[in-house]
Amino acid sequence: MKIYESNTGEYNLVMAYPAVESFALSSLGYLWLYKMADTKEGINALRISTDNISVNTKNINAISFSMSFDFDYLGVLEILEKLKIPFYSKNRDESYPFVFAGGPVLTTNPMPYVNFFDFIIMGDGEEVFSHILDILMLKLSKEETLKRLSELESVYVPDINNKTVKRASVSLNNVIYTPLISDKSYFKNTFIIEVSRGCMNRCAFCTASYTNLPYRYYDYEKIIECIELGLKYTNKIALLGAQISAHPRFNDIMKYISDKISNGVNIELGISSLRTDAISDEVIQTLVKGGQKHTTIAIEAASERLRKFINKNLKEEQILNAVKTARENGLKGLKIYSMLGIPTETEADISKFLSLAKKIKEENKGFNIEFSFSTFVPKPQTPLQWSKREDTKSLEKKQKYLEKELSKIGVNSKFSSAKWDYWQTVLSRSNENIASLLIEVYKSGGNIGAYKSALKNLGIDISKSIEGFDFDETLPWDIVESNPSKEHLKNEYKRLERRK
Repeated sequence: MKIYESNTGEYNLVMAYPAVESFALSSLGYLWLYKMADTKEGINALRISTDNISVNTKNINAISFSMSFDFDYLGVLEILEKLKIPFYSKNRDESYPFVFAGGPVLTTNPMPYVNFFDFIIMGDGEEVFSHILDILMLKLSKEETLKRLSELESVYVPDINNKTVKRASVSLNNVIYTPLISDKSYFKNTFIIEVSRGCMNRCAFCTASYTNLPYRYYDYEKIIECIELGLKYTNKIALLGAQISAHPRFNDIMKYISDKISNGVNIELGISSLRTDAISDEVIQTLVKGGQKHTTIAIEAASERLRKFINKNLKEEQILNAVKTARENGLKGLKIYSMLGIPTETEADISKFLSLAKKIKEENKGFNIEFSFSTFVPKPQTPLQWSKREDTKSLEKKQKYLEKELSKIGVNSKFSSAKWDYWQTVLSRSNENIASLLIEVYKSGGNIGAYKSALKNLGIDISKSIEGFDFDETLPWDIVESNPSKEHLKNEYKRLERRK
């Protein structure tokens, strides 16, 4: 169900999501740009996903992809193949549509994917997307179109740009919300509202902090207007943001929702995660009123020493208090996100998870606690972008140890695949030379075995992406104008090193 009026036109723009439709329908950024295209005069906007392709390539003028996750490239290649469009942009003449993309993956490091796209949007897409559509609709030659696009501040045209490209960062004025509500969505019939963008904490590993600076938030009154709009169509409201509880009027937003529920309005409220040091009685009570039984906090490391090193300035007392507050105010359980393999991690840091889990368990009997562990993936545009990735076998040994010992305490645990995280590291920090590897992997099924065999067959050197980089060397993603600057990130890393 669209909650806006569509427009139409002769310019056929395909908005492609490189995963299944249920994920596409839950992606707020993707849906908002689709709405922008679908309401623009002269544009005929079409939505497709890997499981829902029903367009004729001959009628397509341009295809736009949104890449939110490193492995999304598999979906990009799948859609291009199904539409009989060559993977490499150099093999597409005037008879083929423009193929372009944007999203967090490309904003942090576009280089592994530059051979697939005619141009790439860097950073926030809301403003530059409109200018791109204006240029595309002129239907000029490919050469002239790309030349004009290269003149836009936050558009990277691989064949033309030979300078750094500035990442777009827009002011948050009109609130972004779900423009299309569907029971096919992963978040069924849910109206999602973006409350804020970015994060002030600047954890040293986190691209959400560093690629979305400065931290921004929407006006309280506009958020309330959006809540009321959403309630006209559904009772399921979700608030989105990497650090929504940092909104200066977050408690007022929660009180507004709580009061509506108390006055008989049926609202199912969803919040993806809460800042550990911002959990309060009132916030948890509102979540419980809204039908939420569990929530998530992120501590990243169990030892205070390691949390300080990654700039996660969180005391153990605050963690224990957050769990207690969640339990005492009616939640049934809590998921605690953590990470293994952070640089400088020691056995003592790992053991600290067990002592913390014991304390939590003893102080909160009958309360469901689950530790969820990922492994550290060094990401571009962060202070830890130069760091080495820990050996996979070493990480798997830590995982097995923690799973066994946490089970003895009676605490559930889940772990990401260290093998897949290894390849995520390769994708995150590689250059354009891995394009052939990505195609080979896709053609071979996209599994772990496909990566290993493709690497062996092609002989591509990926060692730098795993072993890390020196401070004085050029990084693959230096094409992106870093904000904060590369020098600032170096200094921040050195500052954190002194804290270890």
